[in-house]
Amino acid sequence: MRRNLIAIALLVGSALAGPAGADAPPPPGSATWFGIHYIDTSTEGAINGLRADETARIEMIEEYIAAALTERGFDLREPDAERVARIRNPVHSNGADSKIAAEMGSDYAISGEVQKVSNLIQSVNLYIREAETGRQLRAGAVDVRGNTDEAYQRGYSYLLRNIIFRED
Repeated sequence: MRRNLIAIALLVGSALAGPAGADAPPPPGSATWFGIHYIDTSTEGAINGLRADETARIEMIEEYIAAALTERGFDLREPDAERVARIRNPVHSNGADSKIAAEMGSDYAISGEVQKVSNLIQSVNLYIREAETGRQLRAGAVDVRGNTDEAYQRGYSYLLRNIIFRED
């Protein structure tokens, strides 16, 4: 029985890790950068609303990610703010982000989210979609402990290195 459980655990673990020879990270190209959408599901947020330091932190991490993408050779383009406001959250827009990116002549649509679960737990996410088809090329999520600039940078640094641009 124990051997069966171990075998099942190994199979599930290898399935979650992804198939051997999975697609390579997307090569550099033009990308419409939609930035980070902030979602506060914490009790603190429900009572007190958005904090100034959290707004500044989102701006800081958007600049951090943009710089990291540019260093990797991506040519970032800014979408029309009015169109982005209409779709609210580019990550969950039923392909509106990819459509905007394709209309701008970009190869990719790149967007992210930070979900504040509590002041201690944040979930940071990043998505790269093919603009022409809307197909998700790479995506990842990392939970970080802490609501600080350093915690966000560590989380996104890990996400970029070990998930989004990981070479298998």
